[in-house]
Amino acid sequence: MALPTPAPDRTAVVTGASSGIGAAIARDLVARGHGVTLVARSADKLAALAEELSTAGVRAEVLACDLSDRAARAELLGRVEALGLTADLLVNNAGLSTLGPVAKSDPEAEVNMIEVDVVALADLTSRFLPGMVERGRGGILNVASTAAFQPLPGQAGYGACKAFVLSYTRSLGGELRGTGVSATALCPGPVDTGFGETAGFSKEDAESALPSFMWETPEAVARCGIDALAKGHPVAIPGPANRAAAMFAHLTPKQLLVPLLASRHPGLK
Repeated sequence: MALPTPAPDRTAVVTGASSGIGAAIARDLVARGHGVTLVARSADKLAALAEELSTAGVRAEVLACDLSDRAARAELLGRVEALGLTADLLVNNAGLSTLGPVAKSDPEAEVNMIEVDVVALADLTSRFLPGMVERGRGGILNVASTAAFQPLPGQAGYGACKAFVLSYTRSLGGELRGTGVSATALCPGPVDTGFGETAGFSKEDAESALPSFMWETPEAVARCGIDALAKGHPVAIPGPANRAAAMFAHLTPKQLLVPLLASRHPGLK
């Protein structure tokens, strides 16, 4: 299965596009000829990226939106259509993590994480997918994590959110057979994007917990995800080390794996 053919009135909606993996995915799509609609809270960052991308001769639109706001999310499809655009691709990349034991967590921060990582992803998919199926073309790329394959003490809520994304996307793939629409879960391991620092990691803690050979660049992650979507693959894990680690985590008895993970997680030290 190939990606939908780019056209001036078609767009790829990319959430969390202001930096990191989201910005890299937008750049990769533009390099393949696709117009993009960039979605995040930071209008200034999106505008700078859109200006950069528009030099490639494609249409790059900016829609500032707080994806934790249910009313704002509900308007997003209509805002895209009001620009005269059809969303052929949806990249649910926006996400965040909390850090530390649940017993010491901030309930509002935990619920906000679930709202952005899970509820927003399912909400936007439910809104954008019907049009794709009706047109007989499209693709949805949901950004999960290798955390989806294992419990994650120290980031319990985040691991559970990404497990939802992986299962949800696999189920979507089963439902979409024969429709001309595909769904892929992109499951990166560690990526140097500033995500960990936002969650509360120091870079030194992250690098000591995860060896250097597991780290991937945002560009490599973006390329892996879009290539997998184009080929109709249900899951994409960038990098051989991360694929091996995900398989190990999936197969290892959890009564052995969970104590090991808890002993190494920076959020529990």
